[in-house]
Amino acid sequence: MTDETKSKRSLRKTRVGVVVGDRPNKTIVVRIDRRAPHPLYKKVVLSSKRYYAHDENNEAKTGDTVEIMETRPLSKLKRWRLLTILQRAAKA
Repeated sequence: MTDETKSKRSLRKTRVGVVVGDRPNKTIVVRIDRRAPHPLYKKVVLSSKRYYAHDENNEAKTGDTVEIMETRPLSKLKRWRLLTILQRAAKA
């Protein structure tokens, strides 16, 4: 990759979250939690959102902490792809 390509790719958003589903082939569902103060009451509220991400080699499993990166639309719901697996889930 050239420096120009790297700089363009670095403009894409990245998120860190936990895999909550790995059922579909080459797809993972990542839950990303965010904490923000309530606009009126100022209490810190936890909210979460689910993202569908492309996992080419089916590496990530449920419970893994992963980093995903924004990409072009890959299907109806997939707009993200797996970048790295930061932490593996503890085996039960």
